[in-house]
Amino acid sequence: MNIQEPSPEESGNDGDIPQLSFEEARVLGCLLEKEMTTPEYYPMTLNSLVAACNQKSNRNPVSELDEATVEDGIAGLRRHKLAVMVSMSGSRVPKFKHTIDYDCGSLDRAQLAILSVLLLRGPQTVGELRTRTERMHRFDELNEVEEVLESLIERTYGNLVKMLPPGGGRKAKTFTHLFCGDVEPVSSAYASAPVTVAAASSGWRDEMTAQIETLRAEVAALRQELDAFRQQFS
Repeated sequence: MNIQEPSPEESGNDGDIPQLSFEEARVLGCLLEKEMTTPEYYPMTLNSLVAACNQKSNRNPVSELDEATVEDGIAGLRRHKLAVMVSMSGSRVPKFKHTIDYDCGSLDRAQLAILSVLLLRGPQTVGELRTRTERMHRFDELNEVEEVLESLIERTYGNLVKMLPPGGGRKAKTFTHLFCGDVEPVSSAYASAPVTVAAASSGWRDEMTAQIETLRAEVAALRQELDAFRQQFS
């Protein structure tokens, strides 16, 4: 495997957390996700990254990025030293992999799983994160998710995650990544309104919705694996 690192003048590393565009964040989230969910097809080709960025499931918002836009996203990540291009023996096209540890310090699988879901789906509650990271890392208890979130909020290399208090239509606190800049909490009368019994009992609907979305993501991943397998013989 031949890894082509960006040159020093291409790097955006100045000791701070890299500030990414939406497209760069989407590509980074896909690289993190696919490394853990489909390692046999990782590193990723440009075509597979385009498909991953535009998945209809497990993405919020759903995007329609063309090849040129994804390619620009990869170039931006390489400038930030968050991705590299690799040439692999037997492969006719270049492939790409993330190098988030290089610029953001060492991160374990649990931290990477949470970052991936935040990059791909935006702000989420602890319960949503626990459900949606299941294919990448299993959290047995909610407090395990909270501990990992805390480790991403208080870091020597700079905070990667921020907690947002209830508001803007959310009953519970949510968490968001900071790769696209700081996020200000949304003020809302909802944040100070009393929680009714009906509202409290509706949490199971959110949990069921998250589980359904997880199953849809698994089906989409299997379809992608099948397409990649077919391309090897086309």
